[in-house]
Amino acid sequence: MKILITGTAGFIGYHLANALAARGDEVIGLDAINDYYDVGLKMGRLDDAGFDHRQVEYKQMVDSRRYPNHRFVQLNLEDTDSLHRLFREHRFDAVCHLAAQAGVRYSIQNPAAYVQSNIVGFANVLECCRQYGVKHLAYASSSSVYGLNKKVPFRTEDNVDHPVSFYAASKKSNELMAHAYSHLFGLPTTGLRFFTVYGPWGRPDMAYFLFTDAILNNRPIKVFNHGDMSRDFTYIADIVEGIRRVIDAPPAGNAAWNPQAPDPSSSPAPYRVFNIGNSQPVALMDFIGAIEKALGREAKKQLLPMQPGDVECTYADTSALERELGYKPDTPLKEGIGAFVKWYRGYYHIA
Repeated sequence: MKILITGTAGFIGYHLANALAARGDEVIGLDAINDYYDVGLKMGRLDDAGFDHRQVEYKQMVDSRRYPNHRFVQLNLEDTDSLHRLFREHRFDAVCHLAAQAGVRYSIQNPAAYVQSNIVGFANVLECCRQYGVKHLAYASSSSVYGLNKKVPFRTEDNVDHPVSFYAASKKSNELMAHAYSHLFGLPTTGLRFFTVYGPWGRPDMAYFLFTDAILNNRPIKVFNHGDMSRDFTYIADIVEGIRRVIDAPPAGNAAWNPQAPDPSSSPAPYRVFNIGNSQPVALMDFIGAIEKALGREAKKQLLPMQPGDVECTYADTSALERELGYKPDTPLKEGIGAFVKWYRGYYHIA
């Protein structure tokens, strides 16, 4: 297939683009390359994918030396005319939309950035998919949409109308916008609620990255809610395999959908939402212990209260993913943390 992947200088997009290019798809990657976190790391991902980051210029297509079927363009999703031109020229079979302004806590400080990237940008992607005959749009949602929900595990059939961060609200908005396009225009869309993704080339604003950096530099780590939290940590390779299977299986609509008892994860329209998580929540203190063991060092812990916009627990019910696509993420935490620490030491040249 010819596939557009947005956010390919980002963590998940980088890994997915490489995987799809490796299997033979024609991949065009897109990223704005903003400075929310270290631009050098984003350029490092592009270099590892075979691009020369020194050749990256706005709206200029660059070819990968690693994959002859992989190209990259720097582009803002809010640049409507340029985005339409890209879709018009390339006529993509599928789009995987991973580009977004990330971060729960940053959304409290700078909500305007989330409106532009996550709402305006997503609306532009939807409209381009509609106008230029895209056969399937898969897009990143988030486990954060479950918000105040205390019933675990989190099921896609659950109500998610009570987000506790603006980031989560923007992701829920994406799901609603996607359904409108699926209903009105028959555009097949699949939303993917990711659960705390970690692994090599990860985001430096994520806890596991911050913990590793602090421990190796003999600084205390910040442990929120005094450590009384758990997360459904999901290894990046599992996320990529889940996305790959989703892209290959556009939804057809749920003929058994009941309007008297509506299931928010499906529709008579070609619309679907899946959780992608490891389904094994890990206590935060145990997670820190796994990092300590992999590093061979003990962390100095600064116990702090809960941060605004945060939740105590995430736990994915992936039964729909298993039932419909035959897939269940299962990488053990020890294995995943070990791979991340190995990459971290190599990338930052730490013995």
